[in-house]
Formats: sequence, structure tokens, C-alpha cells
Amino acid sequence: MKIVNKTGAYESNAIFVYIVGNDGTRQCRVTPEGELKPVELGDNGGDGFTDYAIPLTGEETTLSLPEMSGRIYVACGEKLKFKAVDGGQGAALAYPAAWVESDPNYPVVHDCAEFTHKGGAMYCNTTMVDMFSVPMSIHLKGAKDQTTGTLKPGARKKIFEQVRAAPGFGDLVIEDKRVIAPGHGLGAGKFDENHFGPYIDKVWSLYETKDLKVTTNAGTFTGRVSGGKFNFTGPGSVSFDKPSTKDMLFCDGALAAPNDGTTGPVAAILGAALNRTTLEAIAEQPSTDPAQFYQGDLVNHYVKAMHEATEDGKAYGFAFDDVAGFASYIEDSAPTEMTLTLTPFE
Repeated sequence: MKIVNKTGAYESNAIFVYIVGNDGTRQCRVTPEGELKPVELGDNGGDGFTDYAIPLTGEETTLSLPEMSGRIYVACGEKLKFKAVDGGQGAALAYPAAWVESDPNYPVVHDCAEFTHKGGAMYCNTTMVDMFSVPMSIHLKGAKDQTTGTLKPGARKKIFEQVRAAPGFGDLVIEDKRVIAPGHGLGAGKFDENHFGPYIDKVWSLYETKDLKVTTNAGTFTGRVSGGKFNFTGPGSVSFDKPSTKDMLFCDGALAAPNDGTTGPVAAILGAALNRTTLEAIAEQPSTDPAQFYQGDLVNHYVKAMHEATEDGKAYGFAFDDVAGFASYIEDSAPTEMTLTLTPFE
């Protein structure tokens, strides 16, 4: 794996990389030499935090990436504070939560990409599900040659400006450090807990008198709202209570998506349609024309800004942004090289 510094804002010796995750049985981290080591409570130093930083050796740094599932964190200007804690079944890591002002990593400019390297295959993505801060792209070589996550010139600045200017979203912009996702803004008092309530109410009312068709790998479900619940029949019978703004943003709660082949896929498509503001206008989901997304008075401006910023129009702005293939995600069955490029801060 290569890490390339094209930020234009930070020298390579001021950028620190952390590769942390799980090897299937325990939480672990990767050393600068490419070794996979378990997280241990004794890794905490005198300040109470670990130092798992992998320093960059220049504009391009080559590392060895073992098989594991995890995140590649990038910190700019100063190191991150990961704390090893007792996870009940061995040591675990307390990860940064940069949307929480009391988190020790709140002052640090940082971001991450996600990956699973397993069975010789690679599955990876850039993510804005929690926040956006460091622009980055992934180039994956192997059976195919793929790139995702690349931002248009000037896009970082534009994302900050767009979200700051959108009614109700402005408080999500934290100086020039990051833009936090609206779901995380709820608990911090930075986003109205009922912001999307009127749209959700309108949709629930609309489908009391008309059918919604949802097509999944299992087949097509037909749904109507009755007694306050969205009830679907088809390959299986599934139903959903009316979600809150929080449920919609996290694709959880009333929109929780178990891995069961029926409820889960329908929940994912409902969550995507709500976040893309297509559920009122399009009665056959998933909708696949991005020109129809984020239309109307009450849209998810955070996710809209992320998609408008990328060269390929793909971004991971919410949990089910992969519905209909709009996430900044790529995979390869026979990968040989992965390059994570930290692109310009402009």
C-alpha cells in the first residue's frame, strides 16, 4: 500500500498514519514494518494513550498491508490519541470521535478510509458517513484498475461553503477542521432533531393511498402505510414504524437493517430514498437517476455536497449510500497495489 501526500497544506513529516482494526479474532494494529500486532493495554504510554503512528517517509510512502479489516486514519499537523481500553474480551481501542468536543482528538485535523483485506481480496472505500475533513482518493490495482473518492479541484472549500450556507446545516462546519454529519450534530445541539420530520410525515401520508414498489435481490415488495406502519408484502412480510430524523440519518432505529435478506434490503432502500429525497416523487425504488436526487425544499445538504464534490459523483455520505451503487467503494478479487492519496486542501 502506498500513501501519497498531495495535500499542499502539510509537509509529509507532519502527517501521521494509523492502520487499526480487527483480524477476525482480536483488535489489532499495523506497525511501520507491516507487522500485525494485537492491541494491548500496556501500549498506553505515560500520557494514557498509545502511539501507533506510522510516519510518512516522503511524498510517497510504501507500506505492507496484512489481511485484516479496519481503517486507515490520517492525522495532519499532530498525532491522534488512541486509547487502549478493556473491551471485556481483551484489549480494544477507543477510536477518535471528532464530532464530540470533549474528545481528545477534536482539535486534530484527521479522517479515515475503510478496508477489508481478506482471502486475497480487497474491499475499500473513502467515507464521509461520520464527517469530512481530509480529501482522499483510493486507487486499486489488480484484476481491474479502479479509482474512487477523487474530489474536483477546489471541492474541499466548496463543501465547507455549501454546508455552512444551507439552512439548518451551518453549525455542522467546525472551523476549517471538518464538517460533521448531521446525525452526529443531533446530540451536540448542532442540528434540529426534527429537521426532516415534515418530509417524513408527507411521505407516510402519501403512501396511505398509493403503493410503493421496492425491488431487492429477493424480489419486489409492495408497501402501503396503515395504522402508522409502512407494511410490505412480497417475498416476505415486513413493516416499519415511522422513522425520526435520527433514524433516517443513521439508517437505524425504525430503519434498522438486519442481514436477513428481507427486512434489511427494504430498510436500506427506504433509508436511501429518504436521504436522497426521492421517496415522495418516485414510487418505484431504488431510484437510479442521480439527477433526481436531492430535489425540493428539504434535502440532506450534507450528502448532496459530498456527491457534488467528487469526480465520479460517488461518496459515502450515509450508511446506505451504496444502494444502487452510489458509494465511493471499490473491490478487487486479486489486488496487487492500493494507493491512498491525500489530495489538495483547496
